[in-house]
Order: sequence, then C-alpha cells, then structure tokens
Amino acid sequence: MQNLKVLAYKLREDCVNIIMAGGGGHIGGDMSVMEILTDLYFRQMNISPEHPDDPNRDLFIMSKGHSMEAYYAVLCEKGFLDLEDVTRRFSKFGSPYIGHPNNRLPGIEMNSGSLGHGLPVSTGLALAAKMDKKPNRVYVVTGDGELAEGSNWEGAMSAAMYGLDNLVWIIDRNHLQISGNTEDVMALEDLKQKTAAFGWNVLSIDGNDIDAVDAALEKAKTLKGKPTCVIANTIKGKGSPIMENKAGWHHHLPTQEEYQVIMQDLERHKEEAEHE
Repeated sequence: MQNLKVLAYKLREDCVNIIMAGGGGHIGGDMSVMEILTDLYFRQMNISPEHPDDPNRDLFIMSKGHSMEAYYAVLCEKGFLDLEDVTRRFSKFGSPYIGHPNNRLPGIEMNSGSLGHGLPVSTGLALAAKMDKKPNRVYVVTGDGELAEGSNWEGAMSAAMYGLDNLVWIIDRNHLQISGNTEDVMALEDLKQKTAAFGWNVLSIDGNDIDAVDAALEKAKTLKGKPTCVIANTIKGKGSPIMENKAGWHHHLPTQEEYQVIMQDLERHKEEAEHE
C-alpha cells in the first residue's frame, strides 16, 4: 500500500505533464480521483493489458469522463497505453487521445462525458453479468456535480431493484463543479441518506486516503444482496495548495510558474509517502 501511495503522486505528475503538453485539461478532478483509480487498477480489478477482451474481466466506467488525463496516466502505468505517445499527441488534431474516454483505445470500455450515463450503463453491465452467471464486477466513478442528472437516480433505483451486488458506484465527492460549490448549484446533502434510501449499501470514506479506499472496496466484495455506493470525500486539486478546493481549477492550464510549484508539491508528497 505504501508503494501505491507513492504511485498516486507519480501518476499526478504524469497527469500534469499530459495537460501541459496538450494545452489544457480538467486538472482539479484529475487530482481528486487519483487514489480511487490507483487502487482500482493496481489492487482491486481483474484486468490485464495482455488480455483486454477477457470475457471474465472486471469492468470500469469513468462516468465523469472529463477526468480523462488522470485515466490516461493510470492506463499508461498499467500497460494499456504508452505514456510518451499519449503525452506527445494528447488533444492534437486527429489524435485518438481526446479529452474524454474513447473506447477505440485499449482498456476503455465506454465513451463517456455526457454526464449521467455511466451509472445506468454500469447497471446494465452488472445485470447482464448476473443473468449470464459470470464473475465480472463492475465499477463506476461519477462526479458529485454529475448527480444533478436524473438518469443517475434511475440507474440507482434499477440496480437496487435487481440486487446487483456485483456493482460498485464510487462518487468523487469533492464538493466542486465548474459553476462552484455543489451545494450552491444543486444541493446533494444528505447524500448518504439519499443513496441508502435508493436501496444501496453506503460507505463514506476519505477518498484521498488509499488505505480507506482499499478497505471500502474490499468490504464491498463481501456485501451481498445490494449494490454498494462508496462516497469518496476528496479534495479537488489534491496535491498542491495552489489548486486545492478552488473551482477555478476545474479546467485550467497552469502557467509555467504554477507548473513548477505544483510539481514541487507533488514531489514532496511523493517523498513523504516513500518514508512513511
């Protein structure tokens, strides 16, 4: 787990470099979701770049598709993509490395970014696995601002109706969206009570503590009869005070001065994790 803590900050550095090379990206949400993606891809999911179409593989849907730069960093580290190629071609004309998931790339199951679609699609995938008596587990990450889309709640209702205990819904609860604080734009609280009322097991954790993320996802495997929702309380822009908890960093290209500060902060966090 210590190695994964270090890795999460190394992947943040890769993510920032991808954004700088491409001329922009959704840096705030990239930073908040990194421990979640790191634990999923390097501890939890049954997936392999050598066998990307394994019919028994676990399935991951990045519903908050605008956090694609973080997803690229993870897919490269896992071996699905090449980091140098992604960094060089990200967001360039004609490139497959666009700002949202592109399922023509290996390791990506679904195009997303039209917010609100990931959870209902994941519900369908989990239901199909149940009907086919297959071992697949389905994981989906949504943003919290995304939950203003009603299709999420239709998916949540359906997943509970069919007892999809092979489905885990992770909410990146960083409290910020492009327009400001979620509670000012479209209030969500009490989110734990809401998701429980829809018939889900609900776990609320520190989503930037990879130990807590790992423990929650391990527990979800033992909970039967209901789908599980993990409310991952995170910090938007996690890793550098220059970004943290600032809605203006939802989509932002750092200046060279900001870039230097961010990379110094991430390197410091990485060194601290190495010596824990």
